[in-house]
Amino acid sequence: MVYDVTKFLREWVLYHSRIGVEKFILYDNGSDDDLGGVVDELVKEGYDINTYSWRWPKTQEAGFSHSALYAKDVCTWMMYLDVDEFVYSPSWQNLSEPSNSLLHPHDLISPNSSSSSSAGQISISCYEFGPSDQRVHPVTGVTQGYNCRRRYENRHKSIVLLDAVDDSLLNVIHHFKLRAGYKTRKLSTKFMVVNHYKYQAWPEFKAKFRRRVSAYVLDWTKKLNPNSNDRTPGLGFEAVEPQGWPRMFCEVRDNKLRDLVLRWFGIKLDHGIRMAWQR
Repeated sequence: MVYDVTKFLREWVLYHSRIGVEKFILYDNGSDDDLGGVVDELVKEGYDINTYSWRWPKTQEAGFSHSALYAKDVCTWMMYLDVDEFVYSPSWQNLSEPSNSLLHPHDLISPNSSSSSSAGQISISCYEFGPSDQRVHPVTGVTQGYNCRRRYENRHKSIVLLDAVDDSLLNVIHHFKLRAGYKTRKLSTKFMVVNHYKYQAWPEFKAKFRRRVSAYVLDWTKKLNPNSNDRTPGLGFEAVEPQGWPRMFCEVRDNKLRDLVLRWFGIKLDHGIRMAWQR
């Protein structure tokens, strides 16, 4: 589910396509930043991207159900990921270049595991990154600009075997109810993690006050359930920048993915380095 993500999209598509994502399906929640134009450019460059217009508010879960049903003809496994999220494994750190086999589900589920044949869903924990002293969107991309995060993981994202999804299509914030006989396999953060560039430079984060897309998550302007994990610590109910925002949520300096992406996608020039997605 996307809204006004064109400045992030190229980085997200280029990165994930090189580690094994073959097809991208976007649900456009009313974008007005020329999403179609950017998608058309990427398609002309050879990336397989489909976009559905999905303008209804608070219907992210319905969009997930729709994708699980209508993508079965072209996809076996589907990863549910936002455009500010990048999946990554510490085991890739010594790879000189990316590989299309890095996200193969059968490699993520140990063949020796007793649950390998019944795994219908792979759960990956998220690390939430803060503004990292950025005042505006970093021109080299989110993976290069944001490198300070909260210490402990929060929430998760899933890679789902579509044939294992229950007929009800029931899902709750990035995981599905599975058919009888299938199980969810949770991966350790030592094996794989999602870097969620959640708390970005204030002008970018402020845009989220438009509304939250999940039916289960209150908009930040609603003065209810103030202690929810979905609330941003230190933030009130209005789009007013908290004092010290650029340094908030910075408990661990984490350059692992930043350095890896720089090595994989950095293009050396006479005057420095340009990332592959910079235009």
